[in-house]
Amino acid sequence: MSRGRLLVLALVALAVVAFFAAGGARYFTFENVKAQQAAIESRYFAHPWQTALGFFAFYVAVAALSLPGATLLTLIAGAIFGLPWGTLIVSFASSIGATLAFLISRFLLRDWVQRRFGKALQGVNAGIEKEGAFYLFTLRLIPVIPFFVINLAMGLTPLRARTFYWVSQFGMLAGTLVYVNAGTQLAKIAAPADVLSWQLIGAFLLLGFFPLIAKKTVDGVKARRLYARWKRPAKLDRNLVVIGAGSAGLVAAYIAAAVRAKVTLVEKHRMGGDCLNTGCVPSKALIKSARVLSQIRKADEFGLRNATAEVDFAGVMERVQRVIKAVAPHDSAARYTALGVECIQGEARISSPWTVEISAASGTRTLSTRAIVIAAGARPFVPPIPGMDAIRVLTSDNVWELRELPRRLLVLGGGPVGCELAQAFARLGAAVTQVEMLPRILPREDPEVSAMVEGSFREEGIDVLVNNKAKQVIVEDGRKLLIAEHAGVDTRIEFDELLCAVGRVANTAGYGLEELGIPVSRARTVETNEWLQTLYPNIYACGDVAGPYQFTHTASHQAWYAAVNALFGSFRKFRADYSAIPWATFTDPEVARVGLNESEAKEQNVPHEVSVFGIDELDRAIADGVARGMVKVLTVPGKDRILGATLVGEHAGDLIVEFIAAMQHGLGLNKILGTIHIYPTLAEANKYAAGVWRKAHAPEALLRQVERLHAWMRG
Repeated sequence: MSRGRLLVLALVALAVVAFFAAGGARYFTFENVKAQQAAIESRYFAHPWQTALGFFAFYVAVAALSLPGATLLTLIAGAIFGLPWGTLIVSFASSIGATLAFLISRFLLRDWVQRRFGKALQGVNAGIEKEGAFYLFTLRLIPVIPFFVINLAMGLTPLRARTFYWVSQFGMLAGTLVYVNAGTQLAKIAAPADVLSWQLIGAFLLLGFFPLIAKKTVDGVKARRLYARWKRPAKLDRNLVVIGAGSAGLVAAYIAAAVRAKVTLVEKHRMGGDCLNTGCVPSKALIKSARVLSQIRKADEFGLRNATAEVDFAGVMERVQRVIKAVAPHDSAARYTALGVECIQGEARISSPWTVEISAASGTRTLSTRAIVIAAGARPFVPPIPGMDAIRVLTSDNVWELRELPRRLLVLGGGPVGCELAQAFARLGAAVTQVEMLPRILPREDPEVSAMVEGSFREEGIDVLVNNKAKQVIVEDGRKLLIAEHAGVDTRIEFDELLCAVGRVANTAGYGLEELGIPVSRARTVETNEWLQTLYPNIYACGDVAGPYQFTHTASHQAWYAAVNALFGSFRKFRADYSAIPWATFTDPEVARVGLNESEAKEQNVPHEVSVFGIDELDRAIADGVARGMVKVLTVPGKDRILGATLVGEHAGDLIVEFIAAMQHGLGLNKILGTIHIYPTLAEANKYAAGVWRKAHAPEALLRQVERLHAWMRG
């Protein structure tokens, strides 16, 4: 805890102790107040403004310190000042005091609570950020809930102080009026409990629950209005229809079948989607062939002479297809049919919130369903650069059709896909030029990470052109040229084939979203809430079509939430958890990440510490000839809690799993340091990175005392 927090805590504790030590508690007995009522009233008549201001300040202090007695003070206000002035004084004093208590709780405890229980509180935080004012107002209307508890609890949430104040000001008004009014009849009240009869408590509960009931009613009316133009079938054919058989759709269908729901999976192209057919699987097969060739070329470094290899590019691409065929049974219609999923090859169109029209080779049919999961995926984005339509543009979709290695390949884009394919084609013998409009490739990574990868690319002969904006493609005397602007000057880059890898765009057209009015976000993905519901609560979206991440593993992760919520949302819904989303770029050196990196932490003003271990010091990496890269971990200042990790080096995508597990399950670097890692392995790098953190936080004062102890023991 910082010195500032300790000081505030000490002051609060001192004030509370002083209050009780001075016998303050005895003044807050109902009997004492009634006995002193006449004396207090006479003082008020003699000094009205001083008494009112003193009472106001005292009430603020009691509320701010969460001391007992606010209810009694409210009764006193009614007895002394009457209903109008008493209400005015108490209303502002209680709101100001409550806000001070809120701020004290926030200053002293919020960071600790969020660090310790952040994952469990994600849903609460999201709800407070979205509708915190509404829920606070509801709680304020029920005076049987201790207000000091609300003050302290709300201080631990993301609710803004300004919102807390004005909601408290209005929300506590009803309870204030009741107690101040009762105070005007103080002599007739035998005890404070008499103020709240069971009838009054019931009225307050009804008042408090009314906004919740009203909200549910409004939501119901909105839903009825939303569904009003559609006729719901009397009987439904399916529990779930899934549109798209990529990674998200397959997982959603699998989960539905596993819980014995009746589910239909519709795919208009190939089972397995992009990942199997044009993305992860073929690209990694190509990268493997290219890496083997690169290792053969470095054989001299390992004492091997005359090791050579001749590239058969057509053979490499045929191997890619063989790998796809070997993996395909995992995602096949036969497998999923055996699991209990009805698989249909055809084109789906959502014709109403409960019906999906399917056009297949056998004809058109319409299925009625309780819920729908949209998992339509995404496609490569080709920017509207003048002249692009005059040439064949390669993308991650069609590059696998090549059987002849391009002599000069131009790669547009410096993201993960562009970098992976640029290096693979360069290693296979193409002269590769990579064009990126931003100042560096892999712009989502830290600058030194980008520099490591770019340095490796340049060593391998890739011409990396950053800060170059593609302006036009021209064909001149049979020569293909890209006109790119750099520092205000146009350059001409000649190429034989152009591979466009500047991003992907969600598939949101052609299957009924427009007709249903389901909105698309600014990122051109289907708009969903935290439960992955679209505008229609029974229609869900997950994977690339929903964003915000376009990774196969994230699509599968989202699909679990979409399927479970679609099937069981009437009983319980689960918010999608994005607290530990990892990804990897399979270049050489490999790059893997989870959580925040240093650039993001700085942009978001997140306090952090950085621990870095250079893989060039790792024994196994030296033995394997891959002694380059690093493990970089961000932690909470002074703590071992991991905010994020970036790994650069051999098998980074495998090694990052230890940090993913640590973040997912709340383990810190001390736990990683205390875990036995096999020697010699690359995984030791994670332990050594934890050791860097531990060394930076060594208890120097204690070590000096231990040093003196050892000296004394030596005699």
